[in-house]
Amino acid sequence: MESRTQAIRYAKFLNEKKASDIEVLDISPLTIVADYFIIASGGSNLQVQALANALIDKAEEEGERPLRVEGLREGAWVLLDFGAVVVHVFKKDIREFYGLERLWGDAERVDAQLD
Repeated sequence: MESRTQAIRYAKFLNEKKASDIEVLDISPLTIVADYFIIASGGSNLQVQALANALIDKAEEEGERPLRVEGLREGAWVLLDFGAVVVHVFKKDIREFYGLERLWGDAERVDAQLD
């Protein structure tokens, strides 16, 4: 599957599950780590965990599995590594503290048409 399509699909799914402030960043010209970052927020650790678990379940239903999952137990910042697409689900205050959007400020923002 093309990574852009996968990133947009995951962003739309997170939007349906009530994640907030969803950003899709095309980082492919900047790094070999991944092609796309998805950054999303939840209002509490429990919501962050629920969003991450829902995305894992949805991906597995479609025959995809994360290569790595970090932070799920704590629920403040969950990283789901799907290879070409890396999903970051943050508790709002943790997201503001780390500011991934600032760190990857040169990345193109992808319009996932979430509205």
